[in-house]
Amino acid sequence: MTDANLAYLSLLLLFPLGLLVVLYLIARPRPVRVPIKNRHVFITGGSSGIGLALAHRAALEGARVSILARSIDKLEAAKQEILLATGINVAVFAADVRDYDALSRAVEEAGPIDVLVVNQGVFVPQELERQGLDEVKFMLDVNLMGAFNMVKAALPAIKLQRRDHGPGSIALMSSQAGQVGIYGYTAYSASKFGLRGLAEALQQEVIADDIHVSLIFPPDTDTPGLVEETKIRPQLTSIIAASSGAMKADEVAKRALNGIKSGSFIIPCNFEGLLLSIATAGLSPQRSVLMAFVEIVAAGITRFAALCFQWNWYGSIEKWHAKQH
Repeated sequence: MTDANLAYLSLLLLFPLGLLVVLYLIARPRPVRVPIKNRHVFITGGSSGIGLALAHRAALEGARVSILARSIDKLEAAKQEILLATGINVAVFAADVRDYDALSRAVEEAGPIDVLVVNQGVFVPQELERQGLDEVKFMLDVNLMGAFNMVKAALPAIKLQRRDHGPGSIALMSSQAGQVGIYGYTAYSASKFGLRGLAEALQQEVIADDIHVSLIFPPDTDTPGLVEETKIRPQLTSIIAASSGAMKADEVAKRALNGIKSGSFIIPCNFEGLLLSIATAGLSPQRSVLMAFVEIVAAGITRFAALCFQWNWYGSIEKWHAKQH
């Protein structure tokens, strides 16, 4: 082998190693572990779907769990379901996330919080032209303003005695529709995209308090809400959404809780979500040196894959409209 070939081979080997060293020095925030056992986990939207599955898992891992939702009847049913499955009692709080005062009272009654999961969400799929502004406002108020209300109400309770209780966490339940806009999801995507801005800025504000923000991006999830949504969503939405398979709520809860415990800022829930996370990494914080490396190396490839998806989606839209006319 010639000296030139040896030099080229050395360069190929040294570049990734050098990049990993640089990333180790600059990746922020630093890695952290957020314990769940013997800690207070407070979950909104906890009476059904992903929230209920998260409450089950947190209870099984030895957490003291509180769940919040609007319906006291659904909360009591969820409480009994968790008790029968785990033998553990959870605290329930009936409040609307649009009501800041009601959330503040619930948090005060619940006591200091170690892990807050802002999981509530509503979805009414429809083209913007056909959708009433009351429905748009409803989604924005629950999904986005509700998250602001909950975080602001709970933040003092999360900061309380943080130094003595170890790392805290605030996890926001977004959606893959919060990473990429989809036909018929205009208002919903806007509300979920907004959570990213909230999460990125909030992490900078609370990092000095040892509070770590996570942003969870589940795909379609097999919940009562999805059943109702599929009955009314536009045909084109169903065609485009078919490219991503649905997950079980417990699978999403498992991925979400594991991500929260590792302090991950972005938590994808399946392989497609991982690709979306790489493609949309942007200026988001990244604790994992390995994932930072993958994001850098795969950036061009994932952009190409994204363009292929867009080509497929816009092709479906063109064909659909051609059939209509």
